[in-house]
Amino acid sequence: MDLSIIIPSFNTKALLDRCLSSIDESLKGSSLKYEIIVVDNASKYDSIQLLKNKYPRVIKIFNKTNVGYGKSNNQGIQKAHGKYILLLNSDIKVLDGAIESLYEFSQKHPHAFIGGKLFNENNSPQASCGPMYTLPVVFLMLFAKGDTLGITRSSPNSVTEADWVSGACIISIKEAFIDVGLFDEGIFMYMEEIEFLYRAKQKGYATFFYPNAHFIHTGAASSGDRKQPVVNIYRGLLYFYHKHHSIMEERVLRAMLSGKAHLVLFFGRLTGRKSLVTIYEQALRMV
Repeated sequence: MDLSIIIPSFNTKALLDRCLSSIDESLKGSSLKYEIIVVDNASKYDSIQLLKNKYPRVIKIFNKTNVGYGKSNNQGIQKAHGKYILLLNSDIKVLDGAIESLYEFSQKHPHAFIGGKLFNENNSPQASCGPMYTLPVVFLMLFAKGDTLGITRSSPNSVTEADWVSGACIISIKEAFIDVGLFDEGIFMYMEEIEFLYRAKQKGYATFFYPNAHFIHTGAASSGDRKQPVVNIYRGLLYFYHKHHSIMEERVLRAMLSGKAHLVLFFGRLTGRKSLVTIYEQALRMV
């Protein structure tokens, strides 16, 4: 088996259907021997029936609860038979020959983790790689519109070595995933790939952004609420710093996260944006 494609899924029936169909279309006529493993996290009945009825050849893992991104991918990796592993979110649509292109690039860089170029639904580039979240980078993200300016995350048009790529699309050899130690299951959603690729770099693996393999990525499809990622990013950053950084660095992070939350709360209350206030009140409670 050349390639195992692993897809965690939680209540994304239509998007999962689109994802699986696009994989088949992308690999039509390819000589690649591949398998698809869908790890379903206690989705509703219609999502399960879609898998059983329309995609009988897909290998299925049915969890009784939503175990999160990291554990889902770990389950798939451990079950996979492919030499290479491609992790895809269920809200990914594969464009043209993106999988084969990504696979061929990965063959040339076996000691690396590689991400493809993601696009939003309107075909605009989606920033999906960047530098590690050091304290200066976190500051720029929180207070200087680092994401918007392309400083803390970007979408380059040439092959770029980065500290991280989006977990929505990552490929490497299975041995590399195992060697790094798989995903930390203490992180439920968001920041898992950051923490994983941080450990990968410590073990000597490179991370590349490969812009010639194109994918549509809807984003936040499984979280239900598009504001929920704010809370999960807070939680992920706190977990990451507690695990990998000094107490002093963790305190500085907490101060920045608290400052950001108080700033947003002030303007949110001033302008009457109740939903924004609610989400940052929740984020602040974690700090």
